[in-house]
Amino acid sequence: MDCRAVLFLCLSLVTSQSEEEEGAQEPLHWMKRMEKGPRRPTSTDPAELVHGLVYSLLNATFQGSNQTWQTSTIQTLAFKLGCDFAGLSLYSDALARVPQAAGARHAMQFPTELTKKACRTRRRELRLICMYFFTTRFFPDNSSLLNDYVLGAQLGSEHVDNLMEPINISFWHNQSLEGYNVTCVFWKEGASKRHWGLWSPEGCRTEQPSPSQVLCRCNHLSYFAVLMQFSPAPLPGELLAPLTYISLVGCSISIVASLLTLLLHFYARKQSNFITRIHMHLHASVLLLNVAFLLSPALALPSVPGAACMALGAILHFALLSCLTWMAIEGFNLYLLLGRVYNIYVRRYVLKLCAVGWGVPALLVLLLLAIKSSAYGRHTIPLSHSQGNSTGLQHMSICWVQSRVVHHILVMGYGGLTTLFNLVVLAWALRTLRRLKAREEAPGSRACRDTVTVLGLTVLLGTTWALAFFSFGVFLLPQLFLFTIFNSLYGFFLFLWFCSQRCRAEAEAEAEKEAFSSSQMMH
Repeated sequence: MDCRAVLFLCLSLVTSQSEEEEGAQEPLHWMKRMEKGPRRPTSTDPAELVHGLVYSLLNATFQGSNQTWQTSTIQTLAFKLGCDFAGLSLYSDALARVPQAAGARHAMQFPTELTKKACRTRRRELRLICMYFFTTRFFPDNSSLLNDYVLGAQLGSEHVDNLMEPINISFWHNQSLEGYNVTCVFWKEGASKRHWGLWSPEGCRTEQPSPSQVLCRCNHLSYFAVLMQFSPAPLPGELLAPLTYISLVGCSISIVASLLTLLLHFYARKQSNFITRIHMHLHASVLLLNVAFLLSPALALPSVPGAACMALGAILHFALLSCLTWMAIEGFNLYLLLGRVYNIYVRRYVLKLCAVGWGVPALLVLLLLAIKSSAYGRHTIPLSHSQGNSTGLQHMSICWVQSRVVHHILVMGYGGLTTLFNLVVLAWALRTLRRLKAREEAPGSRACRDTVTVLGLTVLLGTTWALAFFSFGVFLLPQLFLFTIFNSLYGFFLFLWFCSQRCRAEAEAEAEKEAFSSSQMMH
């Protein structure tokens, strides 16, 4: 063989080997670059760094079926998988150790279903990459995470979701979680305008097999963590069945009662006045609230698209705000009736009230959707279950407000203001009626009738919602049952009041007719 050919062959082998070594070390170089980056990167830097690491891992060259790279705060693994994938379990104890918190361990278990979707198109080699971040600075959400661990996984460029058999991610710890709710979350890219994503519980179920372990069962691949939120203890799971049954029966009765009331009103709408029409708008808001509430758990299932749950959450919030607004309108109308001595006329009065009762809630919800569409979605309610000497933690999901700030301002704050307003109107109305009766400016029977009206409208519509502010300490369990009973039967109570008012009006009309007939006979 020619000497120049031998020299060229040797140079080619050396060059090829150096390129292969360079390709194998590229992920490590990128991880070191991430650690040397600014401690507080800008909103775009974390995304570029994490995406760059993923790209280097997907394109890294290495011998064998797997390869591991690690630095002081990041550990990555790459696996070559085929379509005959039989599942994979990874435990931190079996991996090369890096500095970790005392007692903190983790594990990831992937089901055999992982590669089925990708293999349906064509059989090829797939690459599974796993990333362990022992720092949260690449996920700037200002949330408190258990152990400050983020575990990520990706299967090539495939989008893996809606798995029938979940991916199990375990986090062990030696912390006291008393006073905290722990929730399994994943990093949802593009869901925040401030950062490159935010933590979301969609598609994940949280369990706590032992006091030192949190188990996340998720139906998709992403970056996972355990969110710790300081909040009251979770609701005992044993109460879920009775509360659900009460809500189902009460809301169903209220729906039937509200529909019947609206039908009776349309049947005799020519005899109705503006007061009755205001009541009907309140019934309509209660009907919408009950229907949306009953549909909420069904659309919060993982198999339902997130957009449908987000839309129902917005509708449920709109219905609640409308119901609260019409309560306040009832109180305002009562104030005008008594303050103007039963003589009230405002041009297009009901139309203006409709603009407030339906328009203001719609404007608030639409504005919130425009500013932060992720404010609505699957809202998880933690439930604790006694399991021998340990406590298991599970979740029930509904379509509702996800943002705690929005919940505090546009649910609790809005409801608190309307309830306080109605209570003030109730106290003022009772005082006014007592004064009128004492001065005999109004007949005693009429003052008594108005007292019943005040109790029927303001107490039933406003006072029961005040129970929502007693969900703490020894009041929690009684409040849960009283609030559920009274407010699920809310539409039924309104129906009873509507029937009593109609019967009273018919009785008075009959009495006036008999009195008129008697006077005619005397003449």
